[in-house]
Amino acid sequence: MFKSSLVSVIMNCHNSQKYLKQSISSVINQSYKNWEIILWDNKSTDKSREIVKSFKNKKIKYFFSKKLTKLGKARNLAVKKAKGKYVAFIDTDDTWPKNKLKIQMNFLKKNKLKICFTNFNNFYQKTKIKERKVKKYIKKITTQSLLDDYPLGIITVIMEKSLFKIKKFNEKLNILEDFDLFIHLSCITNIGFINKVLADYRIHGTNLTIKKNNIYINELKKWIKDNENKFLKKNISLTMQKKYLIKLQIKRLFNLPMF
Repeated sequence: MFKSSLVSVIMNCHNSQKYLKQSISSVINQSYKNWEIILWDNKSTDKSREIVKSFKNKKIKYFFSKKLTKLGKARNLAVKKAKGKYVAFIDTDDTWPKNKLKIQMNFLKKNKLKICFTNFNNFYQKTKIKERKVKKYIKKITTQSLLDDYPLGIITVIMEKSLFKIKKFNEKLNILEDFDLFIHLSCITNIGFINKVLADYRIHGTNLTIKKNNIYINELKKWIKDNENKFLKKNISLTMQKKYLIKLQIKRLFNLPMF
């Protein structure tokens, strides 16, 4: 039956000991019980391994990479280990409410979709304030709507693993790998949106996109260059990405906060 389909939860880890236990626990506590965790340790040197092993849970599959790779490649390597018909993603500093998987799996069945995402909170670790990410309801998901106002957080996504036969994470990317994947998938399949908060994205000052501002700018610049003509042929505009790139470059020039 659909509702009992195995969901492989992909967790990519690199020196993530601080919040790792909370993230794993939020998966273990799901009301939807047919899951496995694929935890891909991207050459951590902290106590991440010990934390994972302390759970003594056979549904947690731990893999250690002897070579540090970009996040796009690490995500692909983790997905290859997945046994589920569906894959979901949670980063090692984020958490889910207990009904997250159940709600989304029912939604996919009801709407006959292969992929969906949800609303989520930005959770500011320092102040403990939660801020709802998607402020307005999205009625129709299109490639252009995603490009104009990108609301999609990878920690909210559930998708059929079969979609990776069509498009994988770009292994040259370390920050925009999920953006690149979901934009391209939106061109070939319908994406559903659930306007419920089903994840907390923890903002704590050491997130990858905050630490690596120059990488973010360079990846966005290259992404626009590599994809602009392709999307123009489909009458899809990258105007918002160009404006955002200029905004980031100005902030970097004047040493202003990037995010």
